[in-house]
Amino acid sequence: MSGIRSTHIRAVLYAVPLTLTLGLLGTAAAPAGAAGSHPSHPSHSGKSLTCQGKGVDPHALVRHRTETVIHAPLRTIWKLQTDVARWPSWQAPVTTVERLDHGPFRRGSAFRWTTPVPPNPSTPATSLEITSTVRQIERNACLRWTGPAIGEGLRIDGVHVWNFTQVKGGVRVSTEETHTGAQVEADVPAATKILREGLEAWLRNLKSAAEARAHHRPR
Repeated sequence: MSGIRSTHIRAVLYAVPLTLTLGLLGTAAAPAGAAGSHPSHPSHSGKSLTCQGKGVDPHALVRHRTETVIHAPLRTIWKLQTDVARWPSWQAPVTTVERLDHGPFRRGSAFRWTTPVPPNPSTPATSLEITSTVRQIERNACLRWTGPAIGEGLRIDGVHVWNFTQVKGGVRVSTEETHTGAQVEADVPAATKILREGLEAWLRNLKSAAEARAHHRPR
Protein backbone atom coordinates (compact mmCIF):
# COMPACT_ATOMS: atom_id res chain seq x y z
CA MET A 1 0.00 0.00 0.00
CA SER A 2 1.47 3.34 -1.06
CA GLY A 3 4.04 3.98 1.66
CA ILE A 4 1.86 2.70 4.48
CA ARG A 5 2.72 -0.28 6.58
CA SER A 6 0.30 -2.47 8.41
CA THR A 7 0.92 -0.79 11.75
CA HIS A 8 -0.53 2.46 10.47
CA ILE A 9 -3.92 1.13 9.61
CA ARG A 10 -4.28 -1.50 12.26
CA ALA A 11 -3.76 0.99 15.02
CA VAL A 12 -6.90 2.74 13.92
CA LEU A 13 -8.95 -0.29 14.36
CA TYR A 14 -8.77 0.37 18.06
CA ALA A 15 -10.05 3.79 17.66
CA VAL A 16 -12.91 2.45 17.57
CA PRO A 17 -12.11 1.55 18.61
CA LEU A 18 -11.49 3.09 16.66
CA THR A 19 -11.16 -0.01 17.91
CA LEU A 20 -9.84 0.96 16.48
CA THR A 21 -6.58 -1.45 13.95
CA LEU A 22 -2.78 -1.95 13.26
CA GLY A 23 0.04 -4.19 12.11
CA LEU A 24 1.67 -4.30 15.51
CA LEU A 25 -1.37 -5.97 17.00
CA GLY A 26 -1.65 -8.22 14.00
CA THR A 27 1.80 -9.60 14.74
CA ALA A 28 0.59 -10.64 18.18
CA ALA A 29 -1.46 -13.47 16.70
CA ALA A 30 -1.84 -16.51 18.90
CA PRO A 31 -0.66 -19.89 17.61
CA ALA A 32 -3.16 -22.42 16.41
CA GLY A 33 -4.92 -24.11 19.28
CA ALA A 34 -8.13 -25.66 20.40
CA ALA A 35 -11.29 -25.38 18.38
CA GLY A 36 -13.05 -22.08 18.92
CA SER A 37 -9.86 -20.22 19.87
CA HIS A 38 -9.74 -18.14 16.71
CA PRO A 39 -12.15 -15.56 15.33
CA SER A 40 -14.29 -16.61 12.40
CA HIS A 41 -14.02 -14.80 9.08
CA PRO A 42 -17.52 -13.93 7.91
CA SER A 43 -17.97 -11.76 4.85
CA HIS A 44 -18.98 -8.17 5.44
CA SER A 45 -21.82 -8.58 2.96
CA GLY A 46 -25.34 -8.60 4.32
CA LYS A 47 -26.71 -6.77 7.31
CA SER A 48 -24.13 -4.86 9.34
CA LEU A 49 -23.83 -4.95 13.11
CA THR A 50 -25.64 -2.19 14.95
CA CYS A 51 -25.94 -0.72 18.42
CA GLN A 52 -29.22 1.00 19.19
CA GLY A 53 -29.94 1.14 15.48
CA LYS A 54 -26.63 2.70 14.44
CA GLY A 55 -23.93 0.87 12.50
CA VAL A 56 -20.69 1.41 10.65
CA ASP A 57 -20.16 3.83 7.76
CA PRO A 58 -22.27 2.43 4.89
CA HIS A 59 -20.14 4.23 2.31
CA ALA A 60 -16.70 3.15 3.55
CA LEU A 61 -14.62 1.11 1.12
CA VAL A 62 -12.49 -0.43 3.87
CA ARG A 63 -14.49 -2.65 6.24
CA HIS A 64 -14.41 -5.97 8.00
CA ARG A 65 -16.59 -8.00 10.34
CA THR A 66 -15.54 -10.96 12.48
CA GLU A 67 -16.51 -12.76 15.68
CA THR A 68 -15.43 -15.35 18.23
CA VAL A 69 -16.90 -17.21 21.19
CA ILE A 70 -15.29 -16.42 24.54
CA HIS A 71 -15.74 -18.93 27.35
CA ALA A 72 -16.07 -16.45 30.18
CA PRO A 73 -18.88 -14.58 31.96
CA LEU A 74 -20.38 -11.67 30.04
CA ARG A 75 -19.66 -9.31 32.95
CA THR A 76 -15.94 -10.17 32.74
CA ILE A 77 -15.77 -9.53 29.00
CA TRP A 78 -17.74 -6.29 29.27
CA LYS A 79 -15.51 -5.03 32.08
CA LEU A 80 -12.34 -5.69 30.09
CA GLN A 81 -13.71 -3.96 27.00
CA THR A 82 -15.12 -0.89 28.73
CA ASP A 83 -12.42 -0.31 31.34
CA VAL A 84 -10.39 1.42 28.66
CA ALA A 85 -7.78 2.83 31.04
CA ARG A 86 -6.57 -0.75 31.60
CA TRP A 87 -6.33 -1.75 27.94
CA PRO A 88 -2.50 -1.67 28.02
CA SER A 89 -2.56 -4.48 30.60
CA TRP A 90 -3.93 -6.94 28.04
CA GLN A 91 -3.25 -5.26 24.67
CA ALA A 92 0.50 -4.75 24.34
CA PRO A 93 0.34 -2.43 21.29
CA VAL A 94 -1.76 0.08 23.25
CA THR A 95 0.87 2.18 25.00
CA THR A 96 -1.27 4.81 26.76
CA VAL A 97 -4.97 5.46 27.38
CA GLU A 98 -6.54 8.55 28.96
CA ARG A 99 -10.23 8.82 29.78
CA LEU A 100 -11.39 12.30 28.84
CA ASP A 101 -14.43 12.11 31.10
CA HIS A 102 -15.17 10.64 34.52
CA GLY A 103 -17.58 8.16 35.97
CA PRO A 104 -19.30 5.20 34.32
CA PHE A 105 -18.48 4.34 30.72
CA ARG A 106 -21.50 5.76 28.91
CA ARG A 107 -22.75 7.51 25.79
CA GLY A 108 -20.54 10.53 25.25
CA SER A 109 -17.56 9.03 27.06
CA ALA A 110 -14.32 9.79 25.26
CA PHE A 111 -10.81 8.48 25.54
CA ARG A 112 -7.48 9.21 23.89
CA TRP A 113 -4.98 6.44 23.35
CA THR A 114 -1.72 5.93 21.53
CA THR A 115 0.26 3.25 19.77
CA PRO A 116 3.73 3.49 18.20
CA VAL A 117 4.17 3.42 14.43
CA PRO A 118 7.61 2.51 12.98
CA PRO A 119 9.17 4.48 10.11
CA ASN A 120 8.27 3.71 6.50
CA PRO A 121 9.17 5.20 3.10
CA SER A 122 6.62 8.00 3.36
CA THR A 123 6.55 8.89 7.08
CA PRO A 124 9.03 8.84 9.97
CA ALA A 125 8.54 6.87 13.15
CA THR A 126 5.66 8.40 15.03
CA SER A 127 2.96 7.71 17.59
CA LEU A 128 -0.57 7.27 16.35
CA GLU A 129 -3.04 9.16 18.55
CA ILE A 130 -6.62 7.93 18.53
CA THR A 131 -9.51 9.86 20.05
CA SER A 132 -12.61 7.71 20.45
CA THR A 133 -16.09 8.85 21.46
CA VAL A 134 -18.86 6.47 22.51
CA ARG A 135 -21.93 7.20 20.41
CA GLN A 136 -24.16 4.29 21.44
CA ILE A 137 -23.96 1.84 24.34
CA GLU A 138 -26.25 -0.79 25.84
CA ARG A 139 -24.79 -2.45 28.90
CA ASN A 140 -23.64 -6.04 28.30
CA ALA A 141 -25.08 -5.91 24.78
CA CYS A 142 -23.37 -3.49 22.41
CA LEU A 143 -21.00 -0.59 21.88
CA ARG A 144 -20.40 1.86 19.04
CA TRP A 145 -17.67 4.48 19.01
CA THR A 146 -16.16 6.73 16.37
CA GLY A 147 -13.13 8.94 15.99
CA PRO A 148 -9.94 9.81 14.15
CA ALA A 149 -6.51 8.22 14.35
CA ILE A 150 -3.81 10.76 13.59
CA GLY A 151 -0.08 10.43 13.11
CA GLU A 152 2.56 12.31 11.16
CA GLY A 153 1.39 12.20 7.54
CA LEU A 154 -1.58 9.95 8.34
CA ARG A 155 -5.25 10.28 9.25
CA ILE A 156 -7.88 7.57 9.38
CA ASP A 157 -11.49 7.99 10.47
CA GLY A 158 -13.08 4.90 11.95
CA VAL A 159 -16.44 3.63 13.11
CA HIS A 160 -16.40 0.54 15.34
CA VAL A 161 -19.35 -1.56 16.50
CA TRP A 162 -19.31 -4.40 19.04
CA ASN A 163 -22.10 -6.89 19.86
CA PHE A 164 -22.09 -9.27 22.86
CA THR A 165 -24.49 -12.23 22.78
CA GLN A 166 -24.71 -14.94 25.40
CA VAL A 167 -24.53 -18.45 23.92
CA LYS A 168 -24.15 -21.91 25.38
CA GLY A 169 -20.87 -22.03 27.27
CA GLY A 170 -19.92 -18.40 26.81
CA VAL A 171 -20.41 -15.19 24.86
CA ARG A 172 -20.26 -14.57 21.13
CA VAL A 173 -18.40 -11.31 20.58
CA SER A 174 -18.97 -9.82 17.14
CA THR A 175 -17.23 -6.73 15.82
CA GLU A 176 -17.36 -4.67 12.64
CA GLU A 177 -15.31 -1.65 11.69
CA THR A 178 -14.97 0.73 8.77
CA HIS A 179 -12.12 3.07 7.84
CA THR A 180 -12.07 6.09 5.58
CA GLY A 181 -9.20 8.34 4.56
CA ALA A 182 -6.95 8.99 1.59
CA GLN A 183 -4.18 6.68 2.78
CA VAL A 184 -6.35 3.60 3.33
CA GLU A 185 -8.45 4.26 0.24
CA ALA A 186 -5.30 4.30 -1.90
CA ASP A 187 -5.17 0.49 -1.64
CA VAL A 188 -8.46 -0.92 -0.41
CA PRO A 189 -7.54 -4.64 -0.53
CA ALA A 190 -4.35 -4.10 1.47
CA ALA A 191 -6.08 -1.81 3.95
CA THR A 192 -8.90 -4.30 4.39
CA LYS A 193 -6.44 -7.12 5.04
CA ILE A 194 -4.72 -5.07 7.72
CA LEU A 195 -8.04 -4.14 9.31
CA ARG A 196 -9.01 -7.83 9.38
CA GLU A 197 -5.73 -8.79 11.05
CA GLY A 198 -6.14 -6.07 13.64
CA LEU A 199 -9.72 -6.94 14.54
CA GLU A 200 -8.90 -10.62 14.86
CA ALA A 201 -5.89 -9.85 17.04
CA TRP A 202 -8.08 -7.72 19.31
CA LEU A 203 -10.55 -10.58 19.68
CA ARG A 204 -7.75 -13.02 20.45
CA ASN A 205 -6.40 -10.73 23.15
CA LEU A 206 -9.85 -10.15 24.62
CA LYS A 207 -10.56 -13.88 24.60
CA SER A 208 -7.24 -14.71 26.25
CA ALA A 209 -7.64 -12.08 28.96
CA ALA A 210 -11.27 -12.90 29.73
CA GLU A 211 -10.78 -16.66 29.84
CA ALA A 212 -7.69 -16.29 32.05
CA ARG A 213 -9.72 -14.20 34.51
CA ALA A 214 -12.58 -16.66 34.45
CA HIS A 215 -10.21 -19.56 35.07
CA HIS A 216 -8.63 -17.88 38.09
CA ARG A 217 -11.85 -16.51 39.53
CA PRO A 218 -12.54 -17.78 43.08
CA ARG A 219 -15.22 -20.43 43.12
